[in-house]
Amino acid sequence: MGTYNVRASEIVQDWYVVDAEGQILGRLASEIASVLKGKRKPTYSTHLDVGDHVVVVNAEKVRVTGRKRDEKIYFRHSLYPGGHKLTRFRDVQADKPEEIIRLAVKGMLPKNKLGRAMIKKLKIYAGPEHPHVAQAPRPLQATGLRS
Repeated sequence: MGTYNVRASEIVQDWYVVDAEGQILGRLASEIASVLKGKRKPTYSTHLDVGDHVVVVNAEKVRVTGRKRDEKIYFRHSLYPGGHKLTRFRDVQADKPEEIIRLAVKGMLPKNKLGRAMIKKLKIYAGPEHPHVAQAPRPLQATGLRS
């Protein structure tokens, strides 16, 4: 019997909801990245996007350990001379809490066309409400995963 390779037409993508309230940022991001990649499925393949969609709610209530709240800095550059901007974690959490989780998960995904397709399946909301009722998302705990 040969090795089974999943075809793109056979891929089934589910929707999961993750509540970020009280969760530690890095641990949460690694679980989300694993689901987005599809590494928890028996049909995992490195060259296909077999992962599931993830909806994250309560992004504003995510935690970090140690003194990262005051000392962690996010760096951006506009590609113009002198166009760098430094922003502290607490300022980003106050202004755009969704961006914290998105950047943490994006750093754990492949840096290629496949990784850019995977990050599009991540939907993040600061509060407890989300508009994805039609897709019937289910909690991440229902699969036996830690969230």
